[in-house]
Amino acid sequence: MTRLSGWFAAADRIDKIYWQRDPVMTNDNHLTFRQFMLREYRAHGTSKDLIFLLEDIATACRTISHKIRSGAFAGTLGATDDTNVQGETQKELDVIANDQFMLHCANCSRVAALVSEELDNVVWLKDKAEAGDYIVYFDPLDGSSNLELNISVGSIFSIVELKEPLAELTDEAVLIAGTEQICAGYSLFGPSTSLVVTTGQGVNGFTHLNGTGEFLLTFPDMMVPASTQEYAINASRQNYWDAPVQRYVSECLQGSEGPRGKKFNMRWVASMVAEVHRILTRGGVFMYPKDSDNAAMGGRLRLLYEANPMAFIIEQAGGKATIGGGRIMDVDPSSLHQRVGVILGSAEEVDLLESYYAEAQ
Repeated sequence: MTRLSGWFAAADRIDKIYWQRDPVMTNDNHLTFRQFMLREYRAHGTSKDLIFLLEDIATACRTISHKIRSGAFAGTLGATDDTNVQGETQKELDVIANDQFMLHCANCSRVAALVSEELDNVVWLKDKAEAGDYIVYFDPLDGSSNLELNISVGSIFSIVELKEPLAELTDEAVLIAGTEQICAGYSLFGPSTSLVVTTGQGVNGFTHLNGTGEFLLTFPDMMVPASTQEYAINASRQNYWDAPVQRYVSECLQGSEGPRGKKFNMRWVASMVAEVHRILTRGGVFMYPKDSDNAAMGGRLRLLYEANPMAFIIEQAGGKATIGGGRIMDVDPSSLHQRVGVILGSAEEVDLLESYYAEAQ
């Protein structure tokens, strides 16, 4: 028995004993992240290395959360003098969060490469990328423009397992469609620190219990309601929207007297993580579509480390995710920081928007 297998066998035995003896732990809502992943290992054969990698990512998220909460005292809420590959000014915490993801993801020997919003190129951790190795994509700090306003921000990640060895270690080698994801998740840094994860067996949400270092299962089997009366879009871009989006928002604004026959509320946080978390919690639709102003770039949000992981999560929770004329995860990536339009959330609303796009063609 290898040392790793021995650790898992011992942890499995201890977990079963603890779970039987402690009446609190018999409630799924109080499982620790490790206990939950051990159950996934037993039930679905989730890779041991993936579990360790996810625990490292959870550690990175806890650390980032702490750095954000102490940012005002450390003087790290402001901007640096640098810009990232997208030409966006980097916040100090963008860099700090990126460093934490890099540091902790590198602990897993099966991680071959890291792809970050904050870095121009792929960071290769291995001289050879073999079948079974992981590529980790991440936006280390989504919504960082909200930091000085004390509004929720978050981190997004996606993991792909290579099906065959890579002939060359190039940026093009990691341009892999979202359908190949084996895991995706995000951490939301708000009044509490949340960790939401899917490994293709549904979506589960965990909350960090302060003072313990543990994420506890607080939102099991998260599902997006099929219908909703809430939508999120940046209304300041209305002049740029294509006809399908103009039509959809106009009908929502007409309320119960309009063609939709019900009132809608509009939300906009300027943090994709916060928007998606709200949709998972109570339903809704999030839109950052390709429009006449961003069409030359392909849209606003990045495919590999924003759109794909969030689409995977939403679909696993029973929702839908489209670019406005096709499923997000079916898009073949063409560049490392490729942008796309994003419409995701409650299935009925996404289907309606897709029908408007089809009619407009």
